[in-house]
Amino acid sequence: MASAMILAAGLGTRLRPLTDEMPKPLLWLGDRPLIAHIAERLAAGSVVRVAVNKSHLAERFSRDLLAAFPVPVEVLHEPEPLGTAGGVANAAGALGEGDVVIWNGDVLIDLDVAALSAAHAARGAGATLAVAPRPAGEGTVGVGARGEVVRLRGERFGEEIAGGDFVCVHVIGEALRRRLPPRGCMVGDVYLPWLREGRSLATFAAPAVWHDIGAPAAYLAANARWLSQRGQRSYVGPGAFVAEGVDVAGSVVGAGARVEGAGALRGCVVWPGALARAPLERAVVTTKGTVARAAA
Repeated sequence: MASAMILAAGLGTRLRPLTDEMPKPLLWLGDRPLIAHIAERLAAGSVVRVAVNKSHLAERFSRDLLAAFPVPVEVLHEPEPLGTAGGVANAAGALGEGDVVIWNGDVLIDLDVAALSAAHAARGAGATLAVAPRPAGEGTVGVGARGEVVRLRGERFGEEIAGGDFVCVHVIGEALRRRLPPRGCMVGDVYLPWLREGRSLATFAAPAVWHDIGAPAAYLAANARWLSQRGQRSYVGPGAFVAEGVDVAGSVVGAGARVEGAGALRGCVVWPGALARAPLERAVVTTKGTVARAAA
C-alpha cells in the first residue's frame, strides 16, 4: 500500500469549545497532536505518501507540524468541506492510482495497516472496512460468514453471524474510487449504493479498544489510555512548570504549560503553553485559557 488519506476537514462541533481553537486532528494527545499518532501508524504500515484535507481553522496545519511526520504529506484546502467521499475524490492527484487507506482524523486505534492492506488485496472487494468485533446484531456493521458486510446503517444485505463497529479506517479500491462523487459521504453515497447493487465490501478485524474523539470525555479517555500504555502516572512536557503543592495524577501537561495553585490535577489535559490552576479534575485547559470539563 503506497497511499493514504487522513480526513481532517470536519468542524468538530461536538468538541466545542476545544475546536474553536484547534481542529480535531490537531488536538494534543500525550506528547504530540493526534494526527501525528495517525501518521506514525500509517508509516509503520508501509504507507509512503499521505494526503490530508483541511478546512476548519486551516491555518493551524503549519509546515513545521507536517515536517515532523514520518511520511511525506500533501495538504489540500477545502474552502467548504466536501464530505468524506468528496475529500478523497479531490485528493486523487495527490494519492495516485490504486488502493488507498482512509483514516478519519479524529480516530485513534492501534491498527496494523499493513495487515489491513494485505487483507483487502486478498479479498478483491470494492473496499475493506476495519471493524471492531461485537456480537451479532450489535454495532454499526453486520458481518457475514465470509467476512463480508451484510448490514450497514440499518440496511441488510445478507445473513449476519457477527456484529461490529466500523472504526473509520478502511481501504478503498480503484473501482470504487472511480465512482466517488465530488461532494458527499463515503458510507451513504458510495458504500450503500455499492451494496444495493449486490457488490461486496469486506471487513477486517480491528482491535476492540479504539477512540472516536468526538467529545471531551472521549478526548480525556484517549489521553488516559496513552498514559496507561506507557506505564506512566502522568506526563509533564519539556519546559512545563508544576507548582510544588500540586499533585499531577493521570494527567497530561503539555510543553511549556504552567500548573499553579495547590491540590490535585486529576484526569486532565493541559495544552502546551496553557495555564491551569489546581485543584482541577476531568478537564481540558486550552492555550487561550478555556477550561472544558467532561460530562460526568
